Amino acid sequence: MASTVIGAGITIEGELTTDEDVVVQGTLRGKLSAKDAVTVEHGGVVEADVSGGPVAVAGSVTGDISSSDRVDLQNGARVIGNVKAARITIADGAQFKGAVDMDV
Repeated sequence: MASTVIGAGITIEGELTTDEDVVVQGTLRGKLSAKDAVTVEHGGVVEADVSGGPVAVAGSVTGDISSSDRVDLQNGARVIGNVKAARITIADGAQFKGAVDMDV
């Protein structure tokens, strides 16, 4: 399966919808909707609502996250927004401000 990569130094403003995995290394503002995995790497910035399969965050997300599987906030992650997922992990060193809804 191919991945959609938003590379470091790239800024996208608008709505991104894809059936592929998404890897964010740059900046995305607007809305992100993926059928498969979403990964926000260290240095990646998402100012958008995010929906997808498993979601892993090591960078920064400002917006609500909705996952059909699980959300992993890794060391160094900074999330401001609500999370809706069946499972969530918050690593030591991650920052999270919002509500969690695990009733999916």
